Amino acid sequence: MNRRDFGKFSLAVSTMAFGGTMMPNVQAQTISAQNNTALDQILERLSKRDIPQHVGFDSRMIALITTATLTTLGADDLLARHIRESLAAGVKPVEIREAIYQGFAYVGIAQVSRAEKVFAQVLKDAGINPELTDSTTVNDADRFEKGLAVQKGIFGPAIDQMHKNARADERYLNVDLLSGFCFGDTYTRTGLSLKERELLTFVVIAAMGGCEPQVKAHAGGNISVGNTRKMLIDCLVIMVPYIGFPRTLNALAMINEAAPAKA
Repeated sequence: MNRRDFGKFSLAVSTMAFGGTMMPNVQAQTISAQNNTALDQILERLSKRDIPQHVGFDSRMIALITTATLTTLGADDLLARHIRESLAAGVKPVEIREAIYQGFAYVGIAQVSRAEKVFAQVLKDAGINPELTDSTTVNDADRFEKGLAVQKGIFGPAIDQMHKNARADERYLNVDLLSGFCFGDTYTRTGLSLKERELLTFVVIAAMGGCEPQVKAHAGGNISVGNTRKMLIDCLVIMVPYIGFPRTLNALAMINEAAPAKA
């Protein structure tokens, strides 16, 4: 998949348009209606009743956080079910797509392509052709500079120092690719705000597990762009049924280091 293809998503499924005021023709199915196991019932209670009452996010943002989490985990069945419910609740297809794409630079193309196929199949099964537009805003000539501007806007002068200290044999990886690909190709896309993208990046890295230095860095990045400690903790509350407590508590420790609670 080349960079321009990454921004294009065309589904010749039906002639049904998805406008700003038209609800998709998709039936939301609760977990308990599909699979009446004890585990499903617990997940239903946590994700649909208990947790939404204890976090400050609206249903749209809960949906996007869950989408990013399930994309990272490669949980195809749960992701398909969740996307159906999100569409039925009014979350825009472009927002779901961008929540999936935000993980590209972190979990890699295999996981993101897998989730994209799940998304496409859900739309196809529902007879939805949302005619999603290309969200790309950069080209080969400016992707590095625009990505660097976003990166420095989040992490400040530390980026200049990191570039200065980069060894010659690491420069393409730590400078060119990090700024041009990770930030230029993804953070500059339309469909989600910068604050939302940085929050979803934190979600993806926390869900991966074993990436605590990056979790800490992006916890700090979230504070820098105006997200709050509570928002980061609320993300973990939403994620814990999917990623479990060990990863959740490790990420919480990184929040406490990057954004300690005020006395």
